[in-house]
Amino acid sequence: MLKNWINIFIYHIKNNKFFTALNVLGLSIGIAGLIFAILYWNEEHSYDKWNPDKDRIFLLVNQMDETRFWASSSSPAGAAIKEKTPEVEDYCYLTGDYTNEIIRFRDKKIQSDKIVSAQKNFFTFFPFDFVEGNRAKALPDENSICLSEDLALKFFGNESALGKEVVLQNKKLLVRGVYKLDKKSSYNPSCVVNFVDYGLRETLGQWGNFQLVLLIKARNANAISDIIRNLDKLYYTNLTVRFAKFNGMSPEEYVKKYGVPKPHLESLASLRLHTKTGGLVEGKGNYQFLLIMLGLSVLILILSIVNYINSATANAIKRAKEVGVRKIIGASKTNIIQQFVFETVLIVLFAILISLVIVELSLPYYNSFLEKTLTIEGSQFYMQLIIIFFVTVGVAGIIPAIYVSNFEVLQVLKGNFGRSKRGIWLRNGMLILQFTIASFFTIGSYIVYSQIEHMNKKDLGFKASNILDISYRNTYSDNDKTTKVNRFNQYLLIKNELSHIKGVKKVAGSGFVFGGGVSTTSYLYKDTEVDGNNIIVDFGFLEMLNIKMAKGRYFSPKFAQDTVSTMLINETALKQLNEKDPIGKVIKWGDKDVTIVGVVKDFNLGNPGDPIPPMSFFHFKTFPWFVNSLNNIYVDVDASNTEQTLADIEKFWSKNVDQDYPFTYDFVEKEYSRSYSNYIKQKELFSLLNIIVIIIALFGLFSLASFSIERRMKEIAIRKTLGAETNILLKELSKQYVLHCIIGFLFALFPTYYFLSKWLENFSYRISISIYPFLIGFTTLLVLTLFVVLTRAYQATKIDILKYLKYE
Repeated sequence: MLKNWINIFIYHIKNNKFFTALNVLGLSIGIAGLIFAILYWNEEHSYDKWNPDKDRIFLLVNQMDETRFWASSSSPAGAAIKEKTPEVEDYCYLTGDYTNEIIRFRDKKIQSDKIVSAQKNFFTFFPFDFVEGNRAKALPDENSICLSEDLALKFFGNESALGKEVVLQNKKLLVRGVYKLDKKSSYNPSCVVNFVDYGLRETLGQWGNFQLVLLIKARNANAISDIIRNLDKLYYTNLTVRFAKFNGMSPEEYVKKYGVPKPHLESLASLRLHTKTGGLVEGKGNYQFLLIMLGLSVLILILSIVNYINSATANAIKRAKEVGVRKIIGASKTNIIQQFVFETVLIVLFAILISLVIVELSLPYYNSFLEKTLTIEGSQFYMQLIIIFFVTVGVAGIIPAIYVSNFEVLQVLKGNFGRSKRGIWLRNGMLILQFTIASFFTIGSYIVYSQIEHMNKKDLGFKASNILDISYRNTYSDNDKTTKVNRFNQYLLIKNELSHIKGVKKVAGSGFVFGGGVSTTSYLYKDTEVDGNNIIVDFGFLEMLNIKMAKGRYFSPKFAQDTVSTMLINETALKQLNEKDPIGKVIKWGDKDVTIVGVVKDFNLGNPGDPIPPMSFFHFKTFPWFVNSLNNIYVDVDASNTEQTLADIEKFWSKNVDQDYPFTYDFVEKEYSRSYSNYIKQKELFSLLNIIVIIIALFGLFSLASFSIERRMKEIAIRKTLGAETNILLKELSKQYVLHCIIGFLFALFPTYYFLSKWLENFSYRISISIYPFLIGFTTLLVLTLFVVLTRAYQATKIDILKYLKYE
């Protein structure tokens, strides 16, 4: 039986080579798209999956106001919550960012950009496999360090690393362990040190100091409510009551006026994709982008399957007599269904093989697009591929098989099957679904493109072109004998030398990076509290970037108080202050009175789709610790000789500023564009998938139009004999497809508007959805439909009439 089925299958493929190839290619593209989405899905969901305690380790997240979340906790909360809550098994403080430092061993020095400082129990929260040393005793004190296997190999080769002495930040540290980094984790440090405890001792009573990340390990995953309840009590006692007393008001009045942080717990298992914060050091996954990619890929596969079903049911007319004869000689419906499903199995298997080839060839470009290193492997992936196979066969195979098996023998043998309303309704319904999906992609891609272009053209409020951002290692530590004054003077010397390099127009330091995050500090004016983003700058920085003033003046070395007790605010902060004339007004910033001398026009510091936050501008000397943030030196370079200027700056930097670390820079324009790169990727993805959808839809439309017109060749011959003109024939052959295109477009209107409106809610500055994307989408689809159908129909009108009428 199988041999007979295979022979029949091969026979029909030979007679329909072109359309079989279109079917297989369409399915291959659809399956390949879904494979790409699954690889990305698996990658993002693999973070911390290996960790046995992922469901009972929680990140303490504090809601600072109605919209802002911080992934950090006040210093004393860890010990206090463990003492007050039996459900808490342990806690661990660690830095929220990696440190980039040189590590030395004798005459060898290696730069490590993923150094984490944590408490000694770090490896009980992230139990990496140890190849040397004991995980439980890996960080016994502040003079210990644990290295990743790769870093240990660079230092010591095949020798044991245990007990070796290395130098980090001028501190001698003993290597206590070597661990493997072979799993996706929220922390993947190249080495771990215990420098946290010293800082904790210094800030023990500073409940308002939100700096370090705090992880809490519960005894069971369901203890969240009890832990949060006790955290609320601790916050009330140590934050609300304390600050209310300091401000001379009752706790109730303080909460009503200023609010207090609200603690939340997020499990390690959900952090990567669902955290309300910016994520831990390995970053936050883009769950929305993941869902968009998966959803669009499923739609494309549905479109491919619909194409196959349309083609299979349309082609069934050619096999109607075959089915009728088989039924007469005793074949049951089950036998016929099995045969047609078997043929679909072979086609889908072949399509999957081709899709895997497509994926393998395209994977480097896909990885570059996502900035990932995805690979086709893993038991989970193969299981998902098997599921795709069975679902595709189930839908694409069973529907046409049942349709064919229900042929009525007498009707088929009389040649009347072509007028079966059931077959026509099925194909028409599938064709409308195709047009609906294609309309969604065509309209959606235009809206996404328009929104991203709107962001690109938006006035950012600053000059970004030809501005160089140089990473400046303003290293410091509490044991550093160099004073903060000397540190700033050293920067001034570098600034002066850079200013004399040919092609350099202006130089100024700053404590932030465009597109990056900054610290936030609350300040008081009368009865109003504002959470201002701290923008620490040198004289001339705002002028260099053409950041305009709305009121008042810039910082200037002509005014001695600008390095002591003045500040600037932006227009957003001014609105919150509710003060018409802020110049000269005094605000309470921490324990210091600071005078407002200017209002800066609003500009985008982060993603241009996000609302502009209140900003507070200070000179580096205003507060002693501000100089610690002087980690970026901005240089305005002459565009006519950029390469030579860069070379001269690098030569000077490597010789006079930092001989240990490589010269690292970026252009502000590129730096800032990365802040909304995820949305640019979504635009590119939508555009690419739109092209794929249109190609697949046109494949299906061409196949269906060809089968439909072929069935009507005798009718066309008779009409031509009776004198019908070509334009009349073309109109008659294409009108049903135009009607289906219109119906499909109408079906797509609501879901397109709804889902794209939801997507646009991500942006504070967004376009409004007008009628134009719908008109352009419909026109594009209609033109392509007419092109395909009329091309095929025109060929049909040029037939040899005698060929189809000679037997009549």
